[in-house]
Amino acid sequence: MVLPVPELDSVSVHVVTEDYQFAVAPSRKVGNLSIEHFGWGISPDHPPDRTPASEFGLSLHVTSSRGAQTRRTLIDFGYTATALNNNLQLLGLHPAEIDALVLSHGHYDHFGGLAGFLRQNKDHLKRGLPFHVGGEDCFCARQWTAPPVKGDFGVIDRALLAETGLDATLAEGPVLVAGHGFTSGPIAGKSFEMLLSPSAMYPGMAGGNGCSPERLPEAERGPGPIPDKFRHEIATAFHLRGRGLIVLTSCSHRGVVNTVRQAQTISGVEKVHAIIGGFHLAPYPLDYVRRTVAALKEIGPDYLIPLHCTGEPFYEIAKAEMPDRLVRAYTGTRLVFSSPA
Repeated sequence: MVLPVPELDSVSVHVVTEDYQFAVAPSRKVGNLSIEHFGWGISPDHPPDRTPASEFGLSLHVTSSRGAQTRRTLIDFGYTATALNNNLQLLGLHPAEIDALVLSHGHYDHFGGLAGFLRQNKDHLKRGLPFHVGGEDCFCARQWTAPPVKGDFGVIDRALLAETGLDATLAEGPVLVAGHGFTSGPIAGKSFEMLLSPSAMYPGMAGGNGCSPERLPEAERGPGPIPDKFRHEIATAFHLRGRGLIVLTSCSHRGVVNTVRQAQTISGVEKVHAIIGGFHLAPYPLDYVRRTVAALKEIGPDYLIPLHCTGEPFYEIAKAEMPDRLVRAYTGTRLVFSSPA
């Protein structure tokens, strides 16, 4: 299936919440990409007060334009609402202007800030705001089963979603997001990449939260624990006119190469302009990381912007292999992509 996706004039990606920040990193331009770092939370009008909060998690805000039309999409919500709400305010990103929400998968470091974001902003959000998730298993309660600490990994507050009036859509296939971007749908495992499952899910409902077993594959209906296969995980992508795809991988549990190939297949667009997000390579051995870098080099993105769960070995190897394409971004960084004049 090829999804007709619009060509956009510009796409800017704000890293709202990420694992790291570097207040004194200078803003710069690399090719046609403007990299704007936030710096300190200071002003000529007051002494130091709040500053962006970094934590293990990810949230990305995308502003896209097509002619006179502008759309704003918030993808993932980080680990806590304290960081998310603080950072949105400092970065001047207004919840009332958001046109769509996307949750890439059901891990707490991507949905943990959602409930507090909704509670603080529910009176300001657009009515019927679309909320895209990849499948029913996104809502299952989860346990973290990998090192270093095992334990309860949370569950999405479905009652709050309903109370807030979000138009929750199970994007079990590719769908357009706010008429500008698109979701990947289920990410096929076509490359060498192997799934490491750091969590287990528990199908069933309790107190209105959880996932409905009858809406899951028969082999995954419970009672649990069932190792996560991340069938529901989705990426979000945008097609920049004259440049190619900008793929926001979020966490890449099903493989960053698989994720990018899926976006190419869905859109029918072969050229990849940028790959941004968590590549989930920290748990893998160095040979696997090297193989991933080689595969990404073959895809040939103009920019490679790893975040969150990617891991330092990837940065070191990619910097040696693709020094002109690798870009560091942090909490507060704004990445501005534009189409040719």
